[in-house]
Amino acid sequence: MSPRGALSPVGRETLHDRVYAELRRSLIHGMFDAGAMLRIQDLATTLETSTMPVREALGRLVSEQALESLPNRTVRVPVITLERLDDLARARCLIEGELTALALPNLGPENFETLRSLTLDCEAAFRSDDPDKAHLTSELNHAFHYAVYGAARSAVLIPIAESLWLQSGPYVRAAAQLHDEQRDISATHHHWGLIEALEAGDRDASVKALTDDITRSFNLVRRRFEDEIANRETQAYG
Repeated sequence: MSPRGALSPVGRETLHDRVYAELRRSLIHGMFDAGAMLRIQDLATTLETSTMPVREALGRLVSEQALESLPNRTVRVPVITLERLDDLARARCLIEGELTALALPNLGPENFETLRSLTLDCEAAFRSDDPDKAHLTSELNHAFHYAVYGAARSAVLIPIAESLWLQSGPYVRAAAQLHDEQRDISATHHHWGLIEALEAGDRDASVKALTDDITRSFNLVRRRFEDEIANRETQAYG
């Protein structure tokens, strides 16, 4: 078959899907700050495309609650609030805990080898001086979790988990920055605990390790957020 016959033209729908997928990936991995304004023309320039697929992608992401549409027709990454933080943490623990439990009987030696390898890679990334460290560690963390969730084989729960990760983007970014400041336990501590519990076939311990991993990141953000509120109040009423 000739090279021409092996390829298909890139149609309008494919381009739109690619733009959406790239913006979605960037949001999941916390590439945008909470409250950041996303300008269609700027994004189109960066993605080297026209404004139409960007506008459509932003509309889809607004409908998925990953972005907010403001009255002046601008779009922004949602700001961090304690109410939304707690709501997302609770939903992620429920959905991802169930996925972990469903995955447990389907995991074997090859899966555990993959999970250990991803965790070691994540530890190495955290120790590195790579300027793209936050992005790299986020991608490895995502790969680790979905190496577990994929084994659950749930066509319903996995897309729900993906939606929650999409909405958690600003918190992922904030937590990644705080992980470097907090040295009480390593960022991958609960990953090792989850691997150990899964290998032992312990459902309750597996769900607990997963829950501890999710809540630690959210708790880091919560404490910083509460400290900032307290500082503002102290300055205001000095």
